[in-house]
Amino acid sequence: MRNSLLSLGLIVGLMLPMSAIHAQDTNTVTATCKDGTAFTGTKRSGACRGHGGVQSWGAASATTGPVGSTPPSTAATSQRTAPSPVGGAGQVWVNTSSKVYHCPGTRWYGKTKQGSYMSEADARAQGARPDHGKVCTS
Repeated sequence: MRNSLLSLGLIVGLMLPMSAIHAQDTNTVTATCKDGTAFTGTKRSGACRGHGGVQSWGAASATTGPVGSTPPSTAATSQRTAPSPVGGAGQVWVNTSSKVYHCPGTRWYGKTKQGSYMSEADARAQGARPDHGKVCTS
């Protein structure tokens, strides 16, 4: 009788961790980056890499999926949305610390740590030069 109870206890002890595997916790973290982009992912590491760092963290929500549910895709959980350009048509991004302006569609347009949007003529009037000597308008 005692051996039967010990065997039953051993079997139940082995079955409990298996059920815990099926009902996994998925923590979702959200953040707002310093350049205005939003981040949603499963971990904080590298959340706003390339976006100037984290401005503020959102609330972490924990969801428990039932047995047989599919976990969310990694593409959706690590999605970063790009900010809409505030500059508009005919506007350049002027890096105010280096006095270099960037054209729309280029790598650093609206992404440097310090800067502002203005017309290309205003940028030149304030002493800014085009990035790599390439003017935006001809």
